[in-house]
Amino acid sequence: MTLSDKVIVITGSTRGIGRAIADECARQGATVVVSSRTPEAVERTVTELTASGATASGLVANAGHFEEIEALRDHALSCHGRIDVWVSNAGVSNGYRYLDDETAPEIHDLITINVLGQLYGAKALLPYFREHGGYLMNLCGRGWKGDATPFMTAYGASKAASASLTRSLAAENRAHTNVSINAFVPGMVDTDFYGDDMACSERLEATRGNIRLALDAFGTPLPEVGRRAAALLAEEPGTTTGKVFALLSPGRMLRGGAKMAWWGMTGRMARQPK
Repeated sequence: MTLSDKVIVITGSTRGIGRAIADECARQGATVVVSSRTPEAVERTVTELTASGATASGLVANAGHFEEIEALRDHALSCHGRIDVWVSNAGVSNGYRYLDDETAPEIHDLITINVLGQLYGAKALLPYFREHGGYLMNLCGRGWKGDATPFMTAYGASKAASASLTRSLAAENRAHTNVSINAFVPGMVDTDFYGDDMACSERLEATRGNIRLALDAFGTPLPEVGRRAAALLAEEPGTTTGKVFALLSPGRMLRGGAKMAWWGMTGRMARQPK
């Protein structure tokens, strides 16, 4: 199982988790195709990857627009001859807010990118993968089990949808033994999703610091995310399908839960507003 000589396309891969996956795949010898909605970010990422010795290219693409996902697919095939792996990583968060503090366009944009982006990736790639073989990975996150995600309601709903669509697509394509369709849950990762400029409801400002505590308790280091994702993508397509791989181990969950409980008892963690 190796990534050497594989062609891997990753949406939303100029920063954060997508960039970590791109860096690790390139380090292991894969040809990497990156994308984002920002031309400067795509150009900079390709330059940095090629400067490190990797084979890379990129295209500006909004994952929520099907024609741009098709263009990204066609770019990869035209430049590199094939696609072995497609990672639907592009995603947005509306911060730490009550739903009624989010605007309708913000909610629409989140669902379009987080949910339709993964459906569009599947629609564009699965006919090709059924013929040639391939691995489709959907990035998932908090809420994927269908549990409550207060103050991140729209985001959590999008990740529950991601887990569901992954399992449904795998079931639809189970007869194609050369295709893998799985989801990957990196857990809390310290990226710009949780930066100082993260949108926050005024009513929640007093508890904003709890997010940093949760990152300390449960967070997965960014390099580990890249390594673990690359290890999954190196698997022969068709070996495993319909699975949701979560990095948050029971041990880390127990240790993190104990930390959060202690911080709550000692007053370090602020109480949620009533």
